[in-house]
Amino acid sequence: MATTKVTTDVIDMSGNTGGLVWAKGTTAQRPAVGVSTIGDLRENTETFRTEVYNNSGAWRNLKESAPALELEYLVVAGGAGGGIGGGGAGGLLTNYLGTKLSLSTATTYTIEIGVGGNGSANGSQSKSGNGGNSKFGVVGSEIIATGGGGAGTGGAVGAYNNGANGGSGGGSHANGTAGTATPAGQGFAGSVGDSAGGAGGGASTGGSVPTEFGGGNGGAGITSLISGVSSSYAGGGGGIAYSTGSAGTASDGGGAGVFGFTATGISGTPNTGGGGGGSNGGSGGGSGVIILRYPSNYTAVFSSGVTQVENTSISGVKINTITAAGAGETVTFS
Repeated sequence: MATTKVTTDVIDMSGNTGGLVWAKGTTAQRPAVGVSTIGDLRENTETFRTEVYNNSGAWRNLKESAPALELEYLVVAGGAGGGIGGGGAGGLLTNYLGTKLSLSTATTYTIEIGVGGNGSANGSQSKSGNGGNSKFGVVGSEIIATGGGGAGTGGAVGAYNNGANGGSGGGSHANGTAGTATPAGQGFAGSVGDSAGGAGGGASTGGSVPTEFGGGNGGAGITSLISGVSSSYAGGGGGIAYSTGSAGTASDGGGAGVFGFTATGISGTPNTGGGGGGSNGGSGGGSGVIILRYPSNYTAVFSSGVTQVENTSISGVKINTITAAGAGETVTFS
Protein backbone atom coordinates (compact mmCIF):
# COMPACT_ATOMS: atom_id res chain seq x y z
CA MET A 1 0.00 0.00 0.00
CA ALA A 2 1.36 3.40 -0.97
CA THR A 3 2.15 5.99 1.67
CA THR A 4 0.95 9.56 1.21
CA LYS A 5 2.97 12.24 2.93
CA VAL A 6 1.03 15.26 4.19
CA THR A 7 3.10 18.42 4.09
CA THR A 8 0.61 20.97 5.40
CA ASP A 9 0.64 21.94 9.06
CA VAL A 10 -3.14 21.64 9.48
CA ILE A 11 -5.64 19.25 7.91
CA ASP A 12 -9.15 20.68 7.99
CA MET A 13 -11.64 17.83 8.51
CA SER A 14 -14.39 19.96 10.05
CA GLY A 15 -16.76 19.15 7.22
CA ASN A 16 -16.28 15.39 7.60
CA THR A 17 -18.86 13.58 9.73
CA GLY A 18 -17.07 10.24 9.61
CA GLY A 19 -14.20 8.91 11.71
CA LEU A 20 -10.44 9.15 11.34
CA VAL A 21 -8.87 5.80 10.40
CA TRP A 22 -5.27 4.94 11.29
CA ALA A 23 -3.03 1.89 11.48
CA LYS A 24 -3.96 -1.03 13.67
CA GLY A 25 -2.54 -4.37 14.70
CA THR A 26 -1.43 -6.58 17.58
CA THR A 27 1.30 -5.74 20.08
CA ALA A 28 3.74 -7.92 18.14
CA GLN A 29 2.98 -5.97 14.98
CA ARG A 30 4.07 -2.62 16.38
CA PRO A 31 6.59 -0.88 14.09
CA ALA A 32 10.13 -1.39 15.32
CA VAL A 33 12.14 1.22 17.16
CA GLY A 34 13.83 3.45 14.61
CA VAL A 35 11.01 3.03 12.12
CA SER A 36 8.36 4.85 14.10
CA THR A 37 8.24 8.62 14.48
CA ILE A 38 7.40 10.44 17.68
CA GLY A 39 3.65 11.13 17.65
CA ASP A 40 2.72 8.13 15.48
CA LEU A 41 -0.68 6.68 16.39
CA ARG A 42 -2.05 3.17 16.02
CA GLU A 43 -4.85 1.01 17.46
CA ASN A 44 -3.83 -2.08 19.42
CA THR A 45 -6.31 -4.81 18.46
CA GLU A 46 -5.46 -6.84 21.59
CA THR A 47 -6.00 -4.12 24.18
CA PHE A 48 -8.50 -2.04 22.17
CA ARG A 49 -6.52 1.06 23.09
CA THR A 50 -5.06 3.83 20.95
CA GLU A 51 -1.26 3.97 21.31
CA VAL A 52 1.19 6.81 20.67
CA TYR A 53 4.95 6.52 20.01
CA ASN A 54 6.65 8.81 22.54
CA ASN A 55 10.05 10.50 22.84
CA SER A 56 11.38 7.65 24.99
CA GLY A 57 11.20 5.28 22.04
CA ALA A 58 8.20 3.31 23.31
CA TRP A 59 4.51 2.80 22.51
CA ARG A 60 2.20 4.03 25.26
CA ASN A 61 -1.58 4.12 25.64
CA LEU A 62 -3.18 7.48 25.14
CA LYS A 63 -4.44 8.43 28.59
CA GLU A 64 -8.16 8.85 28.84
CA SER A 65 -9.38 11.50 31.23
CA ALA A 66 -11.25 9.84 34.08
CA PRO A 67 -14.72 11.24 34.75
CA ALA A 68 -15.01 13.53 37.72
CA LEU A 69 -15.75 11.89 41.07
CA GLU A 70 -19.35 13.06 41.26
CA LEU A 71 -21.81 11.13 43.37
CA GLU A 72 -25.55 10.60 43.74
CA TYR A 73 -26.76 9.62 47.18
CA LEU A 74 -29.77 8.46 49.15
CA VAL A 75 -29.48 8.89 52.92
CA VAL A 76 -32.32 7.53 55.07
CA ALA A 77 -32.39 7.67 58.87
CA GLY A 78 -33.83 5.04 61.19
CA GLY A 79 -37.60 5.00 61.62
CA ALA A 80 -39.19 5.51 65.03
CA GLY A 81 -40.78 2.73 67.02
CA GLY A 82 -44.55 2.45 67.31
CA GLY A 83 -46.60 3.07 70.43
CA ILE A 84 -50.37 3.48 70.27
CA GLY A 85 -49.66 5.84 67.41
CA GLY A 86 -47.47 4.91 64.45
CA GLY A 87 -43.80 5.85 64.45
CA GLY A 88 -42.51 8.57 62.14
CA ALA A 89 -40.35 7.52 59.21
CA GLY A 90 -36.68 8.34 59.21
CA GLY A 91 -35.71 11.54 57.45
CA LEU A 92 -34.79 11.09 53.78
CA LEU A 93 -32.32 13.15 51.73
CA THR A 94 -31.33 12.43 48.11
CA ASN A 95 -29.88 14.13 45.04
CA TYR A 96 -30.67 11.25 42.66
CA LEU A 97 -31.32 12.60 39.13
CA GLY A 98 -30.39 16.05 40.41
CA THR A 99 -27.15 17.98 40.93
CA LYS A 100 -24.38 15.54 41.78
CA LEU A 101 -22.09 15.91 44.78
CA SER A 102 -18.41 16.50 43.93
CA LEU A 103 -15.99 14.45 46.02
CA SER A 104 -12.20 14.11 46.27
CA THR A 105 -9.97 11.04 46.33
CA ALA A 106 -7.86 12.84 48.94
CA THR A 107 -10.67 13.05 51.51
CA THR A 108 -11.99 10.59 54.09
CA TYR A 109 -15.77 10.63 54.49
CA THR A 110 -17.69 9.56 57.57
CA ILE A 111 -20.61 7.18 57.17
CA GLU A 112 -23.19 6.06 59.72
CA ILE A 113 -26.51 4.20 59.52
CA GLY A 114 -29.26 5.12 61.98
CA VAL A 115 -30.87 2.31 63.97
CA GLY A 116 -34.62 1.88 64.27
CA GLY A 117 -36.27 3.20 67.44
CA ASN A 118 -37.71 0.91 70.13
CA GLY A 119 -41.44 0.39 70.50
CA SER A 120 -43.32 1.45 73.62
CA ALA A 121 -46.18 -0.47 75.22
CA ASN A 122 -49.57 1.02 76.12
CA GLY A 123 -49.55 2.61 79.56
CA SER A 124 -45.76 2.70 79.79
CA GLN A 125 -45.90 6.47 80.22
CA SER A 126 -43.08 6.99 77.71
CA LYS A 127 -43.05 7.68 74.00
CA SER A 128 -41.60 5.10 71.66
CA GLY A 129 -38.00 5.68 70.72
CA ASN A 130 -36.90 8.03 67.96
CA GLY A 131 -34.89 6.53 65.12
CA GLY A 132 -31.16 7.16 64.87
CA ASN A 133 -29.61 9.66 62.47
CA SER A 134 -27.85 8.54 59.29
CA LYS A 135 -24.96 10.61 57.97
CA PHE A 136 -22.47 10.82 55.12
CA GLY A 137 -19.78 13.36 54.34
CA VAL A 138 -16.89 15.32 55.78
CA VAL A 139 -16.94 15.58 59.57
CA GLY A 140 -18.61 18.85 60.54
CA SER A 141 -20.49 19.26 57.25
CA GLU A 142 -22.12 15.87 56.77
CA ILE A 143 -25.39 15.18 55.04
CA ILE A 144 -27.51 14.21 58.07
CA ALA A 145 -30.90 12.53 57.82
CA THR A 146 -32.74 12.86 61.14
CA GLY A 147 -34.29 9.86 62.86
CA GLY A 148 -38.08 9.51 62.82
CA GLY A 149 -40.15 10.90 65.70
CA GLY A 150 -41.48 8.48 68.31
CA ALA A 151 -45.18 7.75 68.78
CA GLY A 152 -47.43 8.56 71.73
CA THR A 153 -48.66 5.84 74.08
CA GLY A 154 -51.84 5.41 76.13
CA GLY A 155 -52.72 6.12 79.72
CA ALA A 156 -53.69 9.27 81.52
CA VAL A 157 -53.24 12.61 79.82
CA GLY A 158 -49.57 13.48 79.74
CA ALA A 159 -46.65 14.38 77.50
CA TYR A 160 -46.12 10.71 76.64
CA ASN A 161 -49.39 10.81 74.66
CA ASN A 162 -47.75 13.19 72.20
CA GLY A 163 -45.90 12.19 69.07
CA ALA A 164 -42.26 13.30 68.95
CA ASN A 165 -40.65 15.51 66.33
CA GLY A 166 -38.19 13.93 63.89
CA GLY A 167 -37.32 13.43 60.24
CA SER A 168 -41.02 12.62 59.97
CA GLY A 169 -43.23 13.21 63.02
CA GLY A 170 -44.74 10.50 65.20
CA GLY A 171 -48.46 9.86 65.59
CA SER A 172 -50.08 10.63 68.93
CA HIS A 173 -52.57 8.86 71.14
CA ALA A 174 -55.93 10.57 71.75
CA ASN A 175 -55.54 13.73 73.86
CA GLY A 176 -52.02 14.20 72.49
CA THR A 177 -50.38 16.30 69.80
CA ALA A 178 -48.69 14.91 66.71
CA GLY A 179 -44.97 15.22 66.06
CA THR A 180 -43.73 17.56 63.36
CA ALA A 181 -41.08 17.09 60.67
CA THR A 182 -38.00 18.71 62.19
CA PRO A 183 -35.85 19.86 60.47
CA ALA A 184 -38.07 20.66 57.50
CA GLY A 185 -37.45 19.06 54.13
CA GLN A 186 -36.85 15.45 55.20
CA GLY A 187 -40.42 14.25 55.73
CA PHE A 188 -43.88 15.15 57.00
CA ALA A 189 -45.79 15.40 60.27
CA GLY A 190 -47.67 12.67 62.07
CA SER A 191 -51.38 12.80 62.88
CA VAL A 192 -53.44 13.02 66.08
CA GLY A 193 -55.33 9.96 67.28
CA ASP A 194 -59.10 10.04 67.69
CA SER A 195 -59.91 7.59 70.51
CA ALA A 196 -57.08 5.41 69.15
CA GLY A 197 -53.75 5.90 67.42
CA GLY A 198 -52.58 8.61 65.06
CA ALA A 199 -50.15 7.77 62.26
CA GLY A 200 -46.51 8.51 61.64
CA GLY A 201 -45.52 10.83 58.82
CA GLY A 202 -43.62 9.61 55.77
CA ALA A 203 -41.14 11.07 53.29
CA SER A 204 -43.87 12.13 50.83
CA THR A 205 -47.01 12.74 52.91
CA GLY A 206 -48.11 13.18 56.50
CA GLY A 207 -49.95 10.59 58.54
CA SER A 208 -53.70 10.61 57.87
CA VAL A 209 -56.22 11.72 60.48
CA PRO A 210 -58.12 8.66 61.73
CA THR A 211 -61.84 8.24 62.10
CA GLU A 212 -63.32 7.53 65.54
CA PHE A 213 -61.73 4.43 67.09
CA GLY A 214 -59.71 3.92 63.90
CA GLY A 215 -55.98 4.13 63.38
CA GLY A 216 -54.49 6.72 61.06
CA ASN A 217 -52.76 5.51 57.89
CA GLY A 218 -49.02 5.98 57.81
CA GLY A 219 -47.64 8.67 55.53
CA ALA A 220 -46.29 7.53 52.17
CA GLY A 221 -42.58 7.25 51.51
CA ILE A 222 -40.80 7.41 48.16
CA THR A 223 -39.76 4.93 45.49
CA SER A 224 -36.31 5.30 43.89
CA LEU A 225 -34.16 3.57 41.27
CA ILE A 226 -30.85 4.79 42.69
CA SER A 227 -29.86 1.24 43.73
CA GLY A 228 -30.46 -0.12 40.23
CA VAL A 229 -33.84 -1.61 41.15
CA SER A 230 -37.09 0.07 42.16
CA SER A 231 -37.21 0.21 45.98
CA SER A 232 -39.33 2.07 48.52
CA TYR A 233 -38.22 3.94 51.62
CA ALA A 234 -39.41 5.99 54.60
CA GLY A 235 -43.08 5.16 55.03
CA GLY A 236 -44.75 6.12 58.32
CA GLY A 237 -46.30 3.62 60.74
CA GLY A 238 -50.06 3.12 60.95
CA GLY A 239 -51.99 3.65 64.20
CA ILE A 240 -53.77 1.11 66.43
CA ALA A 241 -57.59 0.74 66.24
CA TYR A 242 -60.22 -0.17 68.84
CA SER A 243 -63.92 -1.03 68.95
CA THR A 244 -65.52 -0.38 65.54
CA GLY A 245 -62.45 1.20 63.98
CA SER A 246 -60.01 -0.14 61.38
CA ALA A 247 -56.27 -0.39 61.92
CA GLY A 248 -54.10 2.10 60.12
CA THR A 249 -52.37 0.91 56.97
CA ALA A 250 -48.76 1.54 55.99
CA SER A 251 -46.52 1.34 52.92
CA ASP A 252 -42.93 1.91 51.76
CA GLY A 253 -41.34 0.10 54.70
CA GLY A 254 -43.67 1.37 57.43
CA GLY A 255 -45.40 -1.07 59.80
CA ALA A 256 -49.20 -1.21 59.77
CA GLY A 257 -51.22 -0.71 62.93
CA VAL A 258 -53.13 -3.58 64.53
CA PHE A 259 -56.64 -3.92 65.88
CA GLY A 260 -57.40 -4.20 69.57
CA PHE A 261 -55.22 -5.18 72.47
CA THR A 262 -52.75 -7.21 70.44
CA ALA A 263 -49.40 -7.44 72.20
CA THR A 264 -47.18 -7.65 69.13
CA GLY A 265 -47.05 -4.83 66.62
CA ILE A 266 -45.73 -4.76 63.08
CA SER A 267 -42.24 -3.31 62.89
CA GLY A 268 -40.83 -1.11 60.17
CA THR A 269 -38.84 -2.93 57.48
CA PRO A 270 -35.07 -2.96 58.09
CA ASN A 271 -33.00 -0.63 55.90
CA THR A 272 -35.99 1.41 54.74
CA GLY A 273 -36.35 3.85 57.63
CA GLY A 274 -40.00 2.83 58.00
CA GLY A 275 -41.87 3.74 61.20
CA GLY A 276 -43.20 1.01 63.49
CA GLY A 277 -46.94 0.31 63.59
CA GLY A 278 -49.20 1.12 66.52
CA SER A 279 -50.14 -1.71 68.89
CA ASN A 280 -50.74 -2.41 72.54
CA GLY A 281 -47.20 -3.70 72.94
CA GLY A 282 -45.24 -1.39 70.66
CA SER A 283 -43.11 -2.24 67.64
CA GLY A 284 -39.66 -1.30 66.39
CA GLY A 285 -38.78 1.11 63.61
CA GLY A 286 -36.84 0.05 60.53
CA SER A 287 -33.12 0.84 60.38
CA GLY A 288 -31.82 3.37 57.87
CA VAL A 289 -29.77 2.94 54.72
CA ILE A 290 -27.29 4.88 52.57
CA ILE A 291 -26.85 4.33 48.83
CA LEU A 292 -23.91 5.83 46.90
CA ARG A 293 -23.79 5.88 43.08
CA TYR A 294 -20.67 7.07 41.20
CA PRO A 295 -18.52 6.44 38.05
CA SER A 296 -17.13 2.92 37.76
CA ASN A 297 -13.57 4.26 37.27
CA TYR A 298 -13.43 4.77 41.02
CA THR A 299 -13.35 2.31 43.91
CA ALA A 300 -14.91 2.86 47.34
CA VAL A 301 -12.87 1.55 50.29
CA PHE A 302 -14.88 1.14 53.51
CA SER A 303 -13.65 0.74 57.07
CA SER A 304 -13.99 -2.66 58.67
CA GLY A 305 -17.24 -2.02 60.53
CA VAL A 306 -19.29 -1.23 57.42
CA THR A 307 -21.74 -3.74 55.93
CA GLN A 308 -22.40 -3.01 52.27
CA VAL A 309 -23.10 -4.58 48.88
CA GLU A 310 -21.67 -3.30 45.60
CA ASN A 311 -23.65 -3.41 42.35
CA THR A 312 -21.68 -3.18 39.07
CA SER A 313 -24.43 -4.43 36.75
CA ILE A 314 -25.07 -0.98 35.23
CA SER A 315 -22.47 0.07 32.65
CA GLY A 316 -20.21 2.91 33.77
CA VAL A 317 -21.59 3.02 37.31
CA LYS A 318 -20.85 1.52 40.73
CA ILE A 319 -23.52 1.47 43.41
CA ASN A 320 -22.87 0.75 47.09
CA THR A 321 -25.82 -0.02 49.38
CA ILE A 322 -24.71 0.41 52.99
CA THR A 323 -26.94 -1.36 55.50
CA ALA A 324 -24.93 -1.10 58.72
CA ALA A 325 -22.27 1.34 59.93
CA GLY A 326 -21.76 2.58 63.47
CA ALA A 327 -20.25 5.84 64.65
CA GLY A 328 -16.71 6.42 63.43
CA GLU A 329 -16.93 4.33 60.23
CA THR A 330 -15.52 5.82 57.03
CA VAL A 331 -15.22 5.50 53.27
CA THR A 332 -12.57 6.76 50.85
CA PHE A 333 -12.44 6.70 47.05
CA SER A 334 -9.52 5.86 44.80
